Amino acid sequence: MQLMLENGQFVLAGDIFECGTKPAAERLMQVIHANCRAQFTAVDMDYITTVLGKKKESASFLVSLLSDVETRDLILDDETLFRALLEQRGCLRVSPHLYFYVLVRHVLRQAGVEDRSVADYVAELLTEFSREERTRCVLRGQLQPLDYFFEMLAALQTADDYTAFCLRTHIGNHSLFFSGVFPDRIRARAERRGFPGLQYYREMGRASYRAASHHRLASEFDLVPIFDTLSSRFEPTRLALNDLAGRLFAIGDHDLPQFFTG
Repeated sequence: MQLMLENGQFVLAGDIFECGTKPAAERLMQVIHANCRAQFTAVDMDYITTVLGKKKESASFLVSLLSDVETRDLILDDETLFRALLEQRGCLRVSPHLYFYVLVRHVLRQAGVEDRSVADYVAELLTEFSREERTRCVLRGQLQPLDYFFEMLAALQTADDYTAFCLRTHIGNHSLFFSGVFPDRIRARAERRGFPGLQYYREMGRASYRAASHHRLASEFDLVPIFDTLSSRFEPTRLALNDLAGRLFAIGDHDLPQFFTG
């Protein structure tokens, strides 16, 4: 699957063409969890040991270290691994989970956001939103997705408890993703067509994450501290994604990595 832009959407090529055939349940909004690191594959581990283990005995030692959560996290912070992923072109034999986590963790640390769980959540957000249908707000019982904030806010008035939580988190995620990855597109739409600008996305993102953090389900899903941070540090997080997007996702860049998932 190739990471690319399709009609202004950040997608993995192949997935966008299947949206119409996916079961309805798979297109509904779902809660994103801070579980990117829990989804690393054996291929990911092989890649890490290849990059960081120069000698055979070093590679074996790394494998044992990667089985421990604390040492694994320290290994994932290694600058060499970040550089290898950043500079890789062509077929990249890692999962999107490893790819996004390492890159997001690096830029968030540079922005002063040190909590690994926040990096985990934002990386999983990018992984999920790399599939076009996950960027859409699809509610149970509705045929058409909600594409505008005013539609989502109106839906909150009659939503049940779980749907209201999903709507709040989706508005926050949507705000962070698009203002982080596509700020120029937002500016252009605001200037040419009178659409909301970046300030609107910032305010919507902050307010939505704040409201979501106060919902009972945020505690149940262990998302309260993450949403609190994303609310209070929305702008540094957004700018960190601007930095990442500027390096990796320029429109027309055909040398973006292809993820080998077989």
